Amino acid sequence: MSPNATAFVTVARREVARILRIWGQTLVPPAITMTLYFLIFGKLIGSRIGDMGGFDYMDFIVPGLVMMSVIQNAYGNISSSFFGAKFGRHIEELLVSPMPNYVILAGYVAGGVLRGLMVGLIVLAIAMAFTHVSVPHPLVMVSTILLGAVIFSLAGFVNAVYAKKFDDIAIVPTFILTPLTYLGGVFYSVRVLPDWAQAATQANPIFYMVNAFRYGLLGEGATDVPLALSYAVMLAFAVGLGALGMFLLKRGIGLRS
Repeated sequence: MSPNATAFVTVARREVARILRIWGQTLVPPAITMTLYFLIFGKLIGSRIGDMGGFDYMDFIVPGLVMMSVIQNAYGNISSSFFGAKFGRHIEELLVSPMPNYVILAGYVAGGVLRGLMVGLIVLAIAMAFTHVSVPHPLVMVSTILLGAVIFSLAGFVNAVYAKKFDDIAIVPTFILTPLTYLGGVFYSVRVLPDWAQAATQANPIFYMVNAFRYGLLGEGATDVPLALSYAVMLAFAVGLGALGMFLLKRGIGLRS
């Protein structure tokens, strides 16, 4: 194994060990929260709503809830972990090491992606107990969830770089990420919105992730935008945020005092 590969595995393994060491905080709460969503929105409210886009409401919200859990946990993992390393001053050990910047970034992103995937699988398993989702396009489902986890891991990294105190870590999830998630078509089809709201939703990147994942779980009739457009938006965000993360590491913005 090359030195760079060894460094990447070391950083990623440390992130995974951190996730599993505090599994009661990283894996259990999302599972409980999503179970409540399924019971309240799916069973109680969904029985009154009926169908959404030609699908049972419970089935319709499954992709959005799974993607929401992946996004939140991928973002939260790297933002808290990297800022903790910066706050504890041991991130400087990585910066002065011969480890390339892309290895540092990839190692932290891998940890965020793995936590997002673990939580997503738990939530999907819970969903299967309430629904009859058939997964007609598994490759679309897997690629979408991976891209979503990568994008928001990178976004969490950027947040951690600029954060100066722990309160700064909570600002973006509270005031930006949560509203974008709830307004990204998790609980409804954009077709039920007025024209101006549909146009506004088109500017929400989470909307495209939810729709692509819904395509993978429910099929063509469940989506509001073409699958190719969803992939184009997700790839653009992944490349843009990846380039920004590399730039921040190279310049040492927010990392070197």
